[in-house]
Amino acid sequence: MTREPTPKSLSQALAIVRAGAERAAVAGRLHPDGEQRLLQSIVDATVRLFDAEAASIALFERDPDRLEFRVAAGPQGAGAVGKSVKPSQGVAGFVFSTGQALALSDVASDPRFDRKTAEKTGYVPRSIAAVPLSDDQGTHGVLQVLDKRGSATFDLRDMELLGVFAAQAATAIAVTRAQRELPRLLRSAFDRAGSGGLSEEQLEALVSAASADLDLEDDSPYWRLADQVARLRQLGGPEMSLVSDILAAVAAHAAASRGRSRRR
Repeated sequence: MTREPTPKSLSQALAIVRAGAERAAVAGRLHPDGEQRLLQSIVDATVRLFDAEAASIALFERDPDRLEFRVAAGPQGAGAVGKSVKPSQGVAGFVFSTGQALALSDVASDPRFDRKTAEKTGYVPRSIAAVPLSDDQGTHGVLQVLDKRGSATFDLRDMELLGVFAAQAATAIAVTRAQRELPRLLRSAFDRAGSGGLSEEQLEALVSAASADLDLEDDSPYWRLADQVARLRQLGGPEMSLVSDILAAVAAHAAASRGRSRRR
């Protein structure tokens, strides 16, 4: 029998969502497109390190379940962006579904290689190395490298290096996806509190109620400060030194003010 949410559990859930929404909103302002830019930097660095024809990252997405190639780099990489395959299809699907890294020196002879999908990207590779993007929450996607120019194969050292890049990508994905998965996290919180049984519409209403005014506070000191911090990230050394001096003076003033208040 499903129990109705109590006022206390509703209040607690709203507080959780409010805190999460604020953090997500601040992160969005400070690091717009942070996941995309970091993933792109990873495939760019991968291509340079391996002197490869292409590198790409495919992420697992739902509704429908698929691996979607989000970023790519290298002379032959552009055609992969935006393409999708089933989570068990091809080399990427094998690596994602099994969680196992894979290196193929002759893709044409391996039944796991999906030639039709490769042809749709405009480039059919000879060799592939692929590793899962995994953390303690599971596997989020796959990092692939195609055709090293200096070698026909990928050795153990190559796979170890590729694993380092994959770990960085997995961290970026885990951080940014927390915001996108807020309704699921909220349902989990309700289940732990013994107040399950909420519909998707009710969950959406709770999320909206907890975060409805976040975007209406653009002129508040809180959001002005967040926006200014975002701009600070673009400053050079001399400007940052000046800002650091100003902030130190403000902090000293605040500490002195608190000291005077306590003595009264």
